[in-house]
Amino acid sequence: MATNHLWRWRALSTEGEPRSGTLWATDRNAAFTSLMRNDLHPLALSRCPQRHRWRPHHCYEIFRQLATLLQAGLTLAHSLQMLADQHPSEPWRALLQSVADELSEGCPFSEALRRWPAVFTPLHISMVKTGELTGKLEECCRQLAQQQKAQQQLGQKVKKALRYPAIILTLAVLVVLAMVTLVLPEFAAIYKTFNTPLPALTRIVMGISAFMQSYALALFAVLLVPVAAAWTLRHTPRWQRFLLHLPVMGALAKGQKLGQIFTVLSLTQQAGIAFLQGLESAEETVESGYWQGILCRIREDIEKGLPVWSSFQKAAIFTPLCIQLLRTGEMSGSLDIMLANLARHHTEQTFQLADNLAALLEPLLLVVTGIIIGTLVVAMYLPIFHLGDAMSAG
Repeated sequence: MATNHLWRWRALSTEGEPRSGTLWATDRNAAFTSLMRNDLHPLALSRCPQRHRWRPHHCYEIFRQLATLLQAGLTLAHSLQMLADQHPSEPWRALLQSVADELSEGCPFSEALRRWPAVFTPLHISMVKTGELTGKLEECCRQLAQQQKAQQQLGQKVKKALRYPAIILTLAVLVVLAMVTLVLPEFAAIYKTFNTPLPALTRIVMGISAFMQSYALALFAVLLVPVAAAWTLRHTPRWQRFLLHLPVMGALAKGQKLGQIFTVLSLTQQAGIAFLQGLESAEETVESGYWQGILCRIREDIEKGLPVWSSFQKAAIFTPLCIQLLRTGEMSGSLDIMLANLARHHTEQTFQLADNLAALLEPLLLVVTGIIIGTLVVAMYLPIFHLGDAMSAG
C-alpha cells in the first residue's frame, strides 16, 4: 500500500472564490486529481515536510463527537463533514475530509477507516462494521470512545506512578554524583594539609569518591549497558515476560494488560461480535509481542474445540478469578457480563495499585535521598569538628 503524504493546497472554486486547505494523497498527481474531483482548480500545491504522529486522544474524541452528532439526528456523511471542518489539527481535518469524500462516493464507513491502518485499529473497524450491520452505529461509536478513553487513562496512570519515582531517583543520583566528584575533592585537598587522622566515615566516603573518579568511564559503561540493552529488547516477548516478574512494575504492567484485554473482549461481546474475532481485535490492540503470542495460542485452542475458560487456564498467566468467572460466564451464557466484571476489576485494581505505589515510593525515596546526602554532608564536616576538639585540647 502506497504511503500517504500531507499536501497543502490553494485553489479556486467554480465560482472563482479562493480556497485553501490540506489533503492526504500518495503523490502530486493524486492530490491534483482529488482537487479536480471536488471542482477545485489548483493554484499551488506543496507537500508538508514533517511526519505526523496520530494522538490516541484525538481518535477517541472523534468517535465521541461522532456518536453525539448521530444521536442528534445528523447523517454520517454530514457528521464527518462537520468534524472535518471544525477539527483543530490539519492532518486530522484532511483525514476526516478524505473519509467523508469516500462515503459520498458510496464506500462503507468501515472500509474507509480500513485504509488508515496507522490510525484506526482492527477494533475500530470491527466495532464500526458491527454498528453498520446492526444499525447501532451511534452506540458502537460511544462504547468505542469510552473504551479508548479508559485505556488511555489507565496507561497514563501507570506511567505516572512509575515516572515520578524515576525522576526523584535520577535527581538524587545526579546530586550525589555532583557532591562526590566536585565537592568532596575540594574538601579532601583541604584535609590533607591538616596532618591529622580523619574519621572513619570521612575516609570511607573519600575512598568511594576517589574510586568513582578513577573509574568514571567504566562505571558509566556499567550503568549504560543495562539501560541500552533494556531499550533494545523492549519489544521482544522474552523481555516483556521478564518485566512481568519484577516486584512492583510487573504487577502494574500485568494489571494494565489484563484490563485492556478484558475491556476489548467485553466491548466486542456486547456489540455481538464473535468471540474469536474479539480475540483477534484484542491481539491487535494489546501492542505487546508476549501478550499477542498468548492470545494467539488461546485463539488456536478455542478453534480446536477447547472451552474458553480452559484455553485461558492453559495460558497459565491469568488469575484464578479470571478462570472462575470465565467458566461461570460460559456455562451460564453470560460471558459478556463476566468479561465486563473482569475488565472493571483489573482496571480498578491497577488504579489502586498505582495510587498505593505513588503514596509509598514518594516519601520512601525522599527519606533514602536525605539519608545519602546527609551522610555525605556529615562526612565532609566531621573532620572540622574533630580539628576543633584537637585544638581546644591542645
